Amino acid sequence: MTTGPTPTPRPVRDRQRGSRAQQAGPRAQQGGSRAQQVAAELETQILADHAEPGTRLGLRTELINRFGVSPAVMNEALRILRERDLVEVKTGPNGGVFVANPPPQVRLGGMDLWHLGLAVDAEQLFEARRYLDAMFPAVAMQRATPDDIRAMEWALDDMRATREDPRAWMEANLRLHLAIARASRIEVLVGLYQTIVSVLGATMTKAAFVPGLEGPRRHNMEVHANLVAAIRDRDPVALEKMLAQHHEDMIRVR
Repeated sequence: MTTGPTPTPRPVRDRQRGSRAQQAGPRAQQGGSRAQQVAAELETQILADHAEPGTRLGLRTELINRFGVSPAVMNEALRILRERDLVEVKTGPNGGVFVANPPPQVRLGGMDLWHLGLAVDAEQLFEARRYLDAMFPAVAMQRATPDDIRAMEWALDDMRATREDPRAWMEANLRLHLAIARASRIEVLVGLYQTIVSVLGATMTKAAFVPGLEGPRRHNMEVHANLVAAIRDRDPVALEKMLAQHHEDMIRVR
């Protein structure tokens, strides 16, 4: 039986306060201008600290000294964050740089997701989901009934119908993967997966498509359609290819 590729674990974000590089994580250490790096580090700080709207990040001059950059670079970094509605800059005696809105906890294939009220990090739940998503389809390919396939195809239809509504699209996506999980008939793991899906759905407060990533979203839709087709046709070669592509889409990109 073909099991498909096993996803490579991604390190869980370190919550300990350390060096800026440690706090910033992979997003801030990627390429880009210095202003983009500073913006990424500030965004990661906001997320790691679970900063609420209105939290003061410091004076502009304090941030310049902290990051060791020029005023022009800091202005550009703050412009990037303001355009993403993450910070606001206030003038006057009580002024400074403040959190406007929290950043998304997760980015998947061109979609940003916000969750509230989780007892664990959202990325840990999505990491667990990735492992199960990599395992269920190969078993479902062997065990899926016509009713299982119809449930998958109905969820696909809902994804196509809600391509302009990010929250509804994500909910349909969760239903599709739950249908694949149920088709595996591995009841203990299906129960675990259903719990993960239920928690993610119940705590999701906002979903938004990332501007400029329409291509990855279209590709993601094609991958899901081809994944269902491979299960329906019991095609292990196509399934392995789609699982690899789906894993790439599940990786958070910044």
